Amino acid sequence: MSEFMLWLYTHYISPHLETIPQGDYEIYFDSFFEETTFRGEQYYNKITEFTAIHAFLLGLRTGRGLPQA
Repeated sequence: MSEFMLWLYTHYISPHLETIPQGDYEIYFDSFFEETTFRGEQYYNKITEFTAIHAFLLGLRTGRGLPQA
């Protein structure tokens, strides 16, 4: 992962993800963080970082919404 993408995740993507309401998934997040170990949370954070960066890059490649067919 490039240094820029890690910086972008830390300063833009991650803060945005924290503002999104969890809705029906809130119980799963709460249960996960109650039952997991500190190391498990570290793994979760790195996995979230990886998937969020690649989802962001996919959005850049496909543009803001695909053209109507």
